[in-house]
Amino acid sequence: MNIRFLEGQAGDPMQERRNALAKTAAILAADAIGPVEAISSVSYRSGGRTLVVGSAAQALPWADHLASALSVTVLLLDGDDTTVERGYPVFAARAVGVGGWLGAFEARWQAAGQPPQAAKFDLVFDLCPSPLIATHQHPHGYYAPGPDDAARRTAAAEIMEMTGEFDKPKYFSYKERICAHSRNGQQGCNACVTICSAQAIASAGDKIRVNPYLCAGCGACTTVCPTGAISYAFPTAAHTGSRIKAALTAYFEAGGQDPVLLLHSDAGQPLLETVQAEGSLPGRVIPLALHHTASTGIDVWFSALAYGAAGVTALMTGEEAPQYAAALDHQMGIAHTVLDGLGYAGPHFQLLRVSTPGELGLALGHAPRGEAPAGRATFNLAADKRNTLDYALDHLHRHAPRQPVDVALPTGAPFGAIEVDTKKCSLCMACVGVCPASAVMDKPDFPQLRFVEQNCVQCGLCANTCPEDAITLVPRMTFGDTRRKTVILNESQPFHCIRCSKPFGTLHMVENMLSRLSQHSAFAGKLDRLKMCGDCRVIDMMQPEGEFAVQIRRTPVPPN
Repeated sequence: MNIRFLEGQAGDPMQERRNALAKTAAILAADAIGPVEAISSVSYRSGGRTLVVGSAAQALPWADHLASALSVTVLLLDGDDTTVERGYPVFAARAVGVGGWLGAFEARWQAAGQPPQAAKFDLVFDLCPSPLIATHQHPHGYYAPGPDDAARRTAAAEIMEMTGEFDKPKYFSYKERICAHSRNGQQGCNACVTICSAQAIASAGDKIRVNPYLCAGCGACTTVCPTGAISYAFPTAAHTGSRIKAALTAYFEAGGQDPVLLLHSDAGQPLLETVQAEGSLPGRVIPLALHHTASTGIDVWFSALAYGAAGVTALMTGEEAPQYAAALDHQMGIAHTVLDGLGYAGPHFQLLRVSTPGELGLALGHAPRGEAPAGRATFNLAADKRNTLDYALDHLHRHAPRQPVDVALPTGAPFGAIEVDTKKCSLCMACVGVCPASAVMDKPDFPQLRFVEQNCVQCGLCANTCPEDAITLVPRMTFGDTRRKTVILNESQPFHCIRCSKPFGTLHMVENMLSRLSQHSAFAGKLDRLKMCGDCRVIDMMQPEGEFAVQIRRTPVPPN
């Protein structure tokens, strides 16, 4: 039992009243920061061409209803009533597939003994027993209300309004240069592809491709992205950070203590309103509405603690994709490990998965009351999540009860170092070429492998690419100068061409080649070619036998 977690939940009644007043001030301060305008938008156009799919008993009555205002086509899964004359096309279908989005759906179907058919539609009303589009987040223009009549009436009413042109914000921005998805066919990070509940993100060679028409703006991809290659463009992290900072500043100025941020989306709003009406919301719990709860992660949470928060609670209701809760739970585990290593008494984070006001009220009665740093930070959230994380970590480490050099983290954490087996490493620099975050670097004028831990995201591309299997990932969190310092992982003397004396490799690399290829038939009697640079090797191959003999010598290595 964590005494700190349970003690003082009721607290001093006078302080509870001050907390409630301070919470009001915090909410007003956050709301005073108005909404931001979308930098760019995504446009849809719908002419009202509507596909209705289902059995005859389910689909035809709704098709009759929609046909009064829209151009309707019906696919009947049971094949009945296709010969009856109606005011719209009706087809029998045994196999149906649908994909696309508002204004750009494509349906393919086939009846028994008939060739496949296809057509394009603007809207889809899916009355099948199981949705034809199985993603958790359905695309705009696709309605699969299930068997509930009220839900079907609501969906039909919306469909009849879905003609014309529509715009939505483009929620993301993507910097492919720092994307850790893949390099040279080697798999690295696949976090955004895996987590997207709309299947809007797909692999595209060494990069990813995000379909803005399918993207619903949940922001989970930006939360799990280790480099910040994909970031939240609407609203930006900086805007969310300014709201958090303003709310906490106002709360403390009004005399509040031990504030907890309650991050919630629209799905949690009805539960929260009921809890507030019942008076079950503790005064120190500050609700903060987000477009989606999954859009914030460890960089924002640590920043909230640096601003003085005693904890962060993320509210989920069960309507969210299950992988979102798993991702937040994983990040909270990492965050708790870091804070435990720094000596902060916790817990500081709480992931709620509730479906009733009673469950929410009970859980918030035990909201986290973690130890906050002695001083409150003044930095603002940066556009780059790794920069924000650095600001927050520096502040938390500076004021921590303990100040370790590093804290070990679980496998899969996006922070850490690498270890290089110098006996295996030939300094081929393949790892340098694939690192997306400039964590692994070479030295242009000398065979030297260098590393900056602050930049490492543990994507594994270096380890997967290394031909010598010489690299091991070390998940951990380091602090201060150790985190930012450039360290040398391996170095060697340069090897000079035995013909022209030009440096072209390392002594270790050439010795490895000689050892491995000494018995190869292609180099029988010609091992000296391995000691030549590429140009001299070609010249030697083109020389007639016996016309030129290479003088074997080792050029003295100049001092480093």
